[in-house]
Amino acid sequence: MGILVVGSVALDSVKTPFGEVEEALGGSATYFSVAASYFTEVSVVAVVGEDFPDKHVSFLRTKKIDLTGLKKSPGKTFRWAGHYSYDLNTANTLRTELNVFETFNPELPVEYRDAELVFLANIDPVLQKRVVEQIKAPKVIAADTMNFWIEGKRPELIETLKLVNILTINEAEVRQLAGEANLVKGARKIISMGPKILIVKRGEYGVLMFNGGSTFAAPAYPLEDVFDPTGAGDTFAGGFMGYLASIRDFSDENLRKALVMGSVMASFTVEDFSLGGIRSLSYPEIERRFREFKKLSHFEDL
Repeated sequence: MGILVVGSVALDSVKTPFGEVEEALGGSATYFSVAASYFTEVSVVAVVGEDFPDKHVSFLRTKKIDLTGLKKSPGKTFRWAGHYSYDLNTANTLRTELNVFETFNPELPVEYRDAELVFLANIDPVLQKRVVEQIKAPKVIAADTMNFWIEGKRPELIETLKLVNILTINEAEVRQLAGEANLVKGARKIISMGPKILIVKRGEYGVLMFNGGSTFAAPAYPLEDVFDPTGAGDTFAGGFMGYLASIRDFSDENLRKALVMGSVMASFTVEDFSLGGIRSLSYPEIERRFREFKKLSHFEDL
């Protein structure tokens, strides 16, 4: 069971207290697809400019990612520049150049319209809804969004959420979307909007999942070296959805395992800049860290 992801492919310039990169491969669809590719087949719908380096296309193809839906348009590729202070939880945007991404209008190739698993990365909720309307019979639709859309296109986002099974957002976005200071109350309100499952990304504090009456928390993996958190949320989503696609079982028990697998992939991402942390992983490395995660949070009953 493969996955379709619709989002951005970008060139990122990032500076942290531990180093910096210029025009490195980035974008929500990129991080998601590379992470998910360790578990299943992935198809990408995105747009890049004529200046997008061929080496990046070649790299994505080495991960067996289907790029039929990656359109190259006249103009420049979407670029983002940001920096992080020692508090690596918050990115400070220095520059955003939408370029060809500004007129991105995802039109799915015919062969993508039978997709069973779909991830709508952080793009305009109007475009997210348009993607869903092109899918024939999806089993699971997951989505991400951000404060910009919650504030600027709230009615359109609410309409899109009615079509979504799983929503992944951070704590601040939960409170903003729900209009609730309490995270649990906010989660309940968001679930009433449409998504059956809400996943709350909490950075260095881990992740929470609300699935009906079930709540599950996973810690963040304790790392000695954290260089760049850019793309960690999209990598998490790729690991989460990729694992579910590989086992084809969406029980609460397996959703919890998938949550941990997403956290595993995110932990590799933050250990290097751009996609360096997940560029050439082996599956035994992923399994080893998954087992370490299990030990981290395991305890015996009283």
